[in-house]
Amino acid sequence: MPPRLTVLSGPWKNTSFAVVAPLSIGSDSSNSICLEDPAVALQHSCISEAAGCFTIRDLDSPAGTFVNGIPITERVLSFGDQISVGDSSFLFLPEAAASAESRSVELDDQAALSLSAQQLKPEDLLYLRPESLAALPPAVRLARTLSTLLKISSAIGFMRDIDALQWQLLALLFDVIPAERGVILLLDCSTGEFSAPVAWDRAAGPDHPVHLSRVLAQRVVEERVAVLDHEPPRVASSNSANAAPASGLSLLCVPLTTPTQSLGLIYLDTRNPATRFSNDDLQLLSAIAGLASVAVENARQFESLGSENQRLRAEFQLQHDMIGRGPRMRQVYQFIERVAPSDSTVLILGESGTGKELASRAIHLNSPRKSRPFVALNCAALTETLLESELFGHERGAFTSAVSQKKGLLEVAEGGTVFLDEVAELPHALQAKLLRVLQEREFVRLGGTCSIKLNVRFIAATNKDLQKAVTDEKFRLDLFYRLNVVSISMPALREHPEDIPFLTDHFVTRYSARSNRKVLGLSPAARACLAQYDWPGNIRELENAIERAIVIGNSDVILPEDLPDALADRALPASESATKFHDAVRESKKHLILTALEQSQGSFTQAAKLLGLHPNYLHRLVSNLDLKSTLKSAAKH
Repeated sequence: MPPRLTVLSGPWKNTSFAVVAPLSIGSDSSNSICLEDPAVALQHSCISEAAGCFTIRDLDSPAGTFVNGIPITERVLSFGDQISVGDSSFLFLPEAAASAESRSVELDDQAALSLSAQQLKPEDLLYLRPESLAALPPAVRLARTLSTLLKISSAIGFMRDIDALQWQLLALLFDVIPAERGVILLLDCSTGEFSAPVAWDRAAGPDHPVHLSRVLAQRVVEERVAVLDHEPPRVASSNSANAAPASGLSLLCVPLTTPTQSLGLIYLDTRNPATRFSNDDLQLLSAIAGLASVAVENARQFESLGSENQRLRAEFQLQHDMIGRGPRMRQVYQFIERVAPSDSTVLILGESGTGKELASRAIHLNSPRKSRPFVALNCAALTETLLESELFGHERGAFTSAVSQKKGLLEVAEGGTVFLDEVAELPHALQAKLLRVLQEREFVRLGGTCSIKLNVRFIAATNKDLQKAVTDEKFRLDLFYRLNVVSISMPALREHPEDIPFLTDHFVTRYSARSNRKVLGLSPAARACLAQYDWPGNIRELENAIERAIVIGNSDVILPEDLPDALADRALPASESATKFHDAVRESKKHLILTALEQSQGSFTQAAKLLGLHPNYLHRLVSNLDLKSTLKSAAKH
């Protein structure tokens, strides 16, 4: 069967190609593997076959072709070689290896070691201690061993793909140690369990599982010891009394470690009596494992940094006006990134002031419709008649004041996005009409007879529980299903308080510029007030609080007394002197309010006039100052 190229990175990632020579690679569509990559030439490289050997040749491409990180002109490919062309990388494997599953390794619960097993701890490793080189075998073997270590170090040192690194390492091990079977097992960082196994049986191939003692694997990893063991020969099962003894198993198992953690292990075994492992093989494999551990850790760090870089690039490229860096806001950004390219209807849930309209605008700005109109309509701001006229438009004479034809917002938004805010407030009659628009993608103007085709994307938002509204028969179930294709709940500010400093600095910059005042920021006491408040009005309330503080303040920093009373009253004071001051102010407010209510005989409207306040604000003060119980007691007497 022909070998295969498994794609590790690039546009064809996670696929594989059979290597049927000649195989060409390039950006032109005529190639066997077409790579849409500006770094790839039209005819970049090709793979040919001669006498069962496969050779890759670079076709004088500007960017070059690399094998195991080294630029080549022509090279014979070996098992486990990594080929890089532009941003794509391929692993050269026999066909069976490309599809080998994790079942190629079976962890058995049998006894781990014989009594004659040799074990090496880190301090016993000769190759890792230069002063012990004198104890090694003769000069010829030493030169060959050092050459092997240099070759492996050069081959795997710059590999950044974990899977490719493991296959390449296993191939190199088979070149220098006479093993019949080999396994590389890595530990999953999050679970501590073995994962991502790479295994190979020279004779049977990857479909034949390689057996490994679970007890041995756990001991090697946990105790960080390298093991050499030999099973005694066993009599083969046969009816003949002269049956020859079966060769015992000779095995090597060494840990992959860093100074701070265990990464996994390398396991090799053989039953060939002519190639039984020696202590020199154990020392060599342990030295190779030391090099491989560094390469594995580097590759993991590289993958982690790559994922983080990709996430940050996605957030940077995402166009939006939202502020926030915490985990909850990152989830919002990721959601926008996923749904923006589609035309699916989006339902945005969340409390008032959480930024639902900003999220809807971000979806529009990052969608293919970004060059077309974004039209927003507050469904709670207009009466039913005006709302219908605004949404669908009207013909001349449709009602008394309709002196001319008017296009509705749906028609104005053609090709763009319609944002329906407070959609739960839609009257029942309009709910039915909106449902038809969502289903048929057409509508009729008020007083009209002709259907108008519609091509818009709908985004709806509400701070109400729509499912409860459906249960209470205040909202149509079929409309709810049409709107709730994909949905997200915008987090309340109290759910991501880590973003308050960023939001505050943003609003300080904005409103100090508008007010022509140089405000440097907030005092520590003011920041404490913001941190201790639960923000029932969310980001909108925070914005209003900062704007008010900048307007009424007279210093270059915002002080607690510049903030709204609700914040100062609920915040814990920063010092004993501040405690006395705030307590005195609080008691004074209580006395003034109770006196005014007593003079007005309990009328909040009259008491508010006496105090020069709005009645709604007076109610807020009564709640914030915990005066409700006092007023109830006074009313009983």
